[in-house]
Amino acid sequence: MPRRFPLHLGIFAVMALSNAIVPILPSYGTGPFFQSAIYAAYFLGAFATVIPAGMLSDRVGRLPVIRAGLLLTLLAGVLILAFPSPFSVLGARVLEGVGAGLFVAAGMALVNSQPDHESLSGIFMGALNAGLVVGLLATGSIDRAMDRETGGILLFTILSAAPLLFTIILVEDATLRRPEAAFPQLIRDYVWLFLSAVILVGMTGAVTAIYPGFTGGDPAALATALALMHLATIGAVVVASRLHLPPVPTLQAASLAMVAGILAVMASPLAFLAVGAIAGVVMIAQMAFLGATGFRQGRVMGLYNASSYLGMTILPALAGITAEHLSFTAAFLAVAALNLVVTGTIGRCACRLPQSQKN
Repeated sequence: MPRRFPLHLGIFAVMALSNAIVPILPSYGTGPFFQSAIYAAYFLGAFATVIPAGMLSDRVGRLPVIRAGLLLTLLAGVLILAFPSPFSVLGARVLEGVGAGLFVAAGMALVNSQPDHESLSGIFMGALNAGLVVGLLATGSIDRAMDRETGGILLFTILSAAPLLFTIILVEDATLRRPEAAFPQLIRDYVWLFLSAVILVGMTGAVTAIYPGFTGGDPAALATALALMHLATIGAVVVASRLHLPPVPTLQAASLAMVAGILAVMASPLAFLAVGAIAGVVMIAQMAFLGATGFRQGRVMGLYNASSYLGMTILPALAGITAEHLSFTAAFLAVAALNLVVTGTIGRCACRLPQSQKN
């Protein structure tokens, strides 16, 4: 078994379980608000955790934090299955988000600390998006095959136990000897890079949030669009991770391309392929540069993930408000225009590399 297989299986299982509840949300929520609260509780737990998890992984190592994340993910799945009342599931989803935050921050720190971090990040992000697709689209078939509504949750809960056991074969590397950057330094030097994560990653959530209303609320259309987007991201991260793209010019080009992609979504759901592919290139460019900084990656990845989760939280809300008070077309135009902020600011990023990386 390859040494890094538990890491990739782990992120697949964590993401699949996170999405397995989406098709059966009506079973837990008494109305749209509570269903949305159960869905969002996961992101609340993850957002609150990624920065502390990154700091902790710099102090005690990545593997203990990864194991803790998998353990909490497993526990959350068990709690959802054992206590299916809406308020219990709400609490379990927060716990699941905390587990995901621990795993994602430490896992990405481990990936970005390796000499071959660019190619590894492609595999890691590909497994992440594959988990999202499988969790969303396969849950219905799994439920029918198991003849139980929570079949998908059960299967992915069990699956999350496997990487927890397999992590015993992983060995912590020596990257803890890297210098540790203080948060003020990271924010000062990379603020525009982190802003690009807020906007360019959050953009996918914003488009997803307003698309059902724009198309008339067809669940099948939304599922197809999400699948297309994640599948395109999987292909893009694998390819981009092997191209060694220069980060700043790549992000400038991607932000401009995202404008066209989002506007094209209004004409055809096939444009989600472009949105997903651009998002994949963006994530690889951002991670590749941050991995080359020479700093311990726990805090760096904690801030990066927090920026991404922040974008996934606030941009869908802003897009929804715009659609409600103006129109869906206005919301799409506003979301598309926001990408130009990245085009105009990413070139100002100090984006400091160690002297050895510049030569």
